[in-house]
Amino acid sequence: MDYKKAGVDIDAGNEFIRRITPLVRSTFRPEVLTDIGGFGGLFRFDPKRYRDPVLVSGTDGVGTKLKVASLAGRHDTVGIDVVAMCVNDVAVCGAEPLFFLDYLALGKLAVGQGEAIISGIAEGCRQAGCALIGGETAEMPDFYPPGEYDLAGFAVGVVERERLLDGSRVKPGDVLIGLASSGLHSNGFSLVRRVLLEEGKRALDERPPGLDATLGEVLLRPTRIYVKTILALVESCEIRAIAHITGGGLTENIPRVLPAGCRAVITRRAWNPPPIFDLIQSRGHVEADEMARVFNLGIGLVVIVSSAWSKDVIRLAGDRGDRAIQIGVVEAGEHGVRYV
Repeated sequence: MDYKKAGVDIDAGNEFIRRITPLVRSTFRPEVLTDIGGFGGLFRFDPKRYRDPVLVSGTDGVGTKLKVASLAGRHDTVGIDVVAMCVNDVAVCGAEPLFFLDYLALGKLAVGQGEAIISGIAEGCRQAGCALIGGETAEMPDFYPPGEYDLAGFAVGVVERERLLDGSRVKPGDVLIGLASSGLHSNGFSLVRRVLLEEGKRALDERPPGLDATLGEVLLRPTRIYVKTILALVESCEIRAIAHITGGGLTENIPRVLPAGCRAVITRRAWNPPPIFDLIQSRGHVEADEMARVFNLGIGLVVIVSSAWSKDVIRLAGDRGDRAIQIGVVEAGEHGVRYV
């Protein structure tokens, strides 16, 4: 008996490291002091750049969207998802993401599959401008079904304390600017799979009416990374708060950045959700309120500013490739979200 017969192939692991090394190095910033393979990732933080720095951390996973990736046999986008879910959370605090670490757990390492996953993580890090300085690939025989895996990440960023966005400056009369999502992002997939794939019996390679690609391609579109747009907005505009619309949808995430005595009033007809949301709602007979507390409905980020800054935010976001539109206002009232 040896480790390989028990289900763990050390040689495959070494080949995996060899393949992903150039991918990881492609994300390095000048502050990175270590190469791949160390026990810890070293990042030289320069305190001289800041007067009163605050470190911001975030961790998240991809959820059951990974089931869709396994069914489709496509693994090069979920790495972008895991980075996006973490760095967007860090950036909405006003922070610049500095570095990222990943955790990949699977029953048996397939080198090609693993390389595709890490290539997505590296791409996500490049989009966010942060360094991939470490990670863990855990091969656990009998723990995961063949071909399936779990993927999570952890990001650290920094922001000047005086520029920290915590929602405390939000006031009645402020406006809500929504930035378009790329689709479902990485939330609500347990409902999506139940409605479309299990009960709906839809095939990933079919193209339902209204969609601009196959169902599999639409479901696996990676989460939009808003980091560079957020940092540009924070630098140029007086931003009151930003909400990342993840699990909990618009209904649950916007109140996270509203102070007591304030609520968001959202105009449902201010934008048209992408067709995938209509497909889910109609096929699953899902109530509108349930859709809004599960999915982003086409709005991946909500920026809260005074009305005087709304046009600047929309213009600057557009300059960086993010479609933005005013979707509502803040009013005095019971804490939460009201739809009109």
